[in-house]
Amino acid sequence: MLDLEQWHTQSLVAIEQCLDLILAPNLNYPSELLASIRYSTLDGGKRIRPLFCLASAELNQAQAENALFVGCAIEMIHCFSLIHDDLPIMDNDDLRRGKPTNHKVFGDAVALLAGDALQALCFELLSSTKLTIPSNNKLQIINLVASSIGLLGMVGGQTIDWLSTGHKLDLAQLQKMHQLKTGALLKASILAGYLTGNTYDQQQYQLLSEIADNIGLLFQIVDDIIDVTQDTQTLGKTANKDLLQDKATYVNILGLEVAKHSAEQLYLNTINKIEQLDNNQQLSFLTAKVYYRNS
Repeated sequence: MLDLEQWHTQSLVAIEQCLDLILAPNLNYPSELLASIRYSTLDGGKRIRPLFCLASAELNQAQAENALFVGCAIEMIHCFSLIHDDLPIMDNDDLRRGKPTNHKVFGDAVALLAGDALQALCFELLSSTKLTIPSNNKLQIINLVASSIGLLGMVGGQTIDWLSTGHKLDLAQLQKMHQLKTGALLKASILAGYLTGNTYDQQQYQLLSEIADNIGLLFQIVDDIIDVTQDTQTLGKTANKDLLQDKATYVNILGLEVAKHSAEQLYLNTINKIEQLDNNQQLSFLTAKVYYRNS
């Protein structure tokens, strides 16, 4: 029987090693820029996106090396988004993953450029010969990731978030914002992992797409809950940040207890869908990690 905690620990080690190798010191790179990139990419984070990429690859008998490579490329996008989110012109935060934010260490300009470089590096990796999957699958993954960070993805959602600060959103508007801002990249990670595999089943892929939507929403509801129930030390970032900045959250709109109930129902619904898939142990395990987390 698969030891899921051991799988999780070993996967985290493999992800860290892969990222470290991709970002290894290179005399051809500007040293300050690479230091900034390594500072915000290595030795921190839950690695949710590459882990889900590995888990969904198990559904489709994919080679773990290809799923790991794709997951780490997508993690570059996530790290880029965090660097830019923390900048003074955006959320103006001082703490990320329990240490000073990138711009506090390297300055605003280098932090901005580090994020830009990470975004470009993601697509350099996804289009490289090191990813040994069929070209059509590569193109589909690249399209998925690009869509998940553009106008109908992370950047679009971040724009809605920024412009809605201090304004009231209804529940449908809030869900749309988070579907774009957080859910889209997480969904791309899950679907991309499946696409590194050997077969393709349209019905299975559609069910996985629905599961990915649920996981993205669950992640954000839980995020809003722990933002008001955990302290800064536990979170590794500023607690109550959304409340202090008067941002719309599930807790603000629904209240804490209703938000908790919504998360529970969504989790149970998602697990029910996952159980319809073969080789689902890792995917179920990670979904539980998302639901039960406290940071």
